[in-house]
Amino acid sequence: MVEFLNTSGVTHRLEQLIDDAKKQLILISPYLKINERIKTKLVDKDRFKIDIRLIYGKSELQPVERNWLNSLKYVRTSFCKDLHAKCYLNESEVIVTSMNLHEFSQVNNYEMGIYIRKEEEPALYDEISNEVDRLIRASGDEITVTISKAPSTRVQRPKPMQAQNGYCIRCHTEMKLNPMVPYCRKCFTSWNKNDEFEEKYCHICGQQNKSTKIKPSCYNCYKKHKGKLEFPASK
Repeated sequence: MVEFLNTSGVTHRLEQLIDDAKKQLILISPYLKINERIKTKLVDKDRFKIDIRLIYGKSELQPVERNWLNSLKYVRTSFCKDLHAKCYLNESEVIVTSMNLHEFSQVNNYEMGIYIRKEEEPALYDEISNEVDRLIRASGDEITVTISKAPSTRVQRPKPMQAQNGYCIRCHTEMKLNPMVPYCRKCFTSWNKNDEFEEKYCHICGQQNKSTKIKPSCYNCYKKHKGKLEFPASK
């Protein structure tokens, strides 16, 4: 039997699928920003030496994500150009869904998907599994993520930005600075969920600018703050 999942259902089944993995776990998601609950579960699987494969494809991993992956010995990652599919499976279950493995998607987006158990739908599971294998092959050489020693020379880290406010890209209301959520509460509720809908202001400096949900700042602000603030990954 195939089970339909809404947003909360996808999240619940995904966590369960990770918990149930005994031999292998494959996570395919264009965008990666793994929440703390799933990180904890993956760390637990790594302790049990479960083969974990992580395929992504829309942008370079953020330093925080890459550093965390570097702490896991049994994770292999690979980059698949033009990846748009989201699929999560272990040796007995699979989820095909619209949800990225990204904490913003799990909290803010309306998602859906289907859940399949191999013992109930073996032919369908095998068909999906074969396509997953094809995506892995299309990803080119896999990168084995291993723990590496820090260089002996001290690296000077960039100073964090001082706290400051940003601006709603639609109504120019002053608000908390966060390029990942560049709308004030009122405008966010009226946003039409189109990431490329054109707005009026730069989220950082507040100047008039053709901004969107995925490009919420002017070019100068983005160039100045891209190493200090987290920005959405452009599609």
